Amino acid sequence: MKILLSIFIILMPLLSRENPFFPADSIEAMPITSNKVMSYPSLKRVAISLPDQARVLEDITISYKNLDGSIEKKSIQVNRAVDWHIPIFISQSYGATKEKERQKINFEFINFTINKNEILINTKNSLIRNFLLVSPHRIVLDFKHEANFLSYEKVLKKIPFTKLRIGNHDGYYRVVISLDGRYRYETDTTSYGYRIRVL
Repeated sequence: MKILLSIFIILMPLLSRENPFFPADSIEAMPITSNKVMSYPSLKRVAISLPDQARVLEDITISYKNLDGSIEKKSIQVNRAVDWHIPIFISQSYGATKEKERQKINFEFINFTINKNEILINTKNSLIRNFLLVSPHRIVLDFKHEANFLSYEKVLKKIPFTKLRIGNHDGYYRVVISLDGRYRYETDTTSYGYRIRVL
């Protein structure tokens, strides 16, 4: 028994990890996460060529990255005959209409120009604070200004923006921009006021 214990004590340093606070898996195998916002080109169209023995398309599975960086998959059943000579296309341009001109909203002391995923705000009033509310997602902007006006609401038809509201408060007014889904956003100061960009 003493001999076994002695052997165990001698071999113990060889069996232990160099740093017990690191996981057993190698560092190279660990997933890397980041808060950095990656920029990707917009999906136009991609083609998938099938091998010459393909005859029936059973299902389609798409892997996608969420806003929080997690990866999920979505599958749909197809069960249709296919001609392997013709590629299968994945596109987001099918049935797309031409982008309408910029939408403009003019108010007494603030003007909005909506273009694609951003809103240009023309105002001399200082932005006090801005934050995001959820359920539904909406961007809230408070501007310093003494004013007395009735609340204003405008339905927006420019994805990802759905509605714009302006309300009067003591010493400031609030702009609420409703979104059609979950997004991050950036606020930049410009020579004419501010720019809100949805990511």
